[in-house]
Amino acid sequence: MPTDPKGRTEVGYQTHVFVCGHERNENATRPSCANRNSLDLLRHLKLLVKSSDMTNIRVQKSGCLDFCEFGTTCVVYPEGTWYSLEDEKSVEDIFRSLKEGTIANEHLLEIES
Repeated sequence: MPTDPKGRTEVGYQTHVFVCGHERNENATRPSCANRNSLDLLRHLKLLVKSSDMTNIRVQKSGCLDFCEFGTTCVVYPEGTWYSLEDEKSVEDIFRSLKEGTIANEHLLEIES
């Protein structure tokens, strides 16, 4: 039986963070997160988590989360908290909320009608 190269003895993470990496053509009728630099924001969040002591958090790119009109989309599970990422400051605020076990209310995804 193979051993885990990271030394883990159990499967899974307590928290899973998905950042939309979906890219649509620039002429598409809907915007896309990748065209808003979501992959740069994803990398920044991954580096923050990796450089911390939070080993039970997994940050990764997702496909379309279907809320692209409302900004770069991010969702945190198991809570099911949805965020709109605007810039590195919003990523740092969400990182801090992950570390503190709180919600970054100022970055919650809000659907405007």
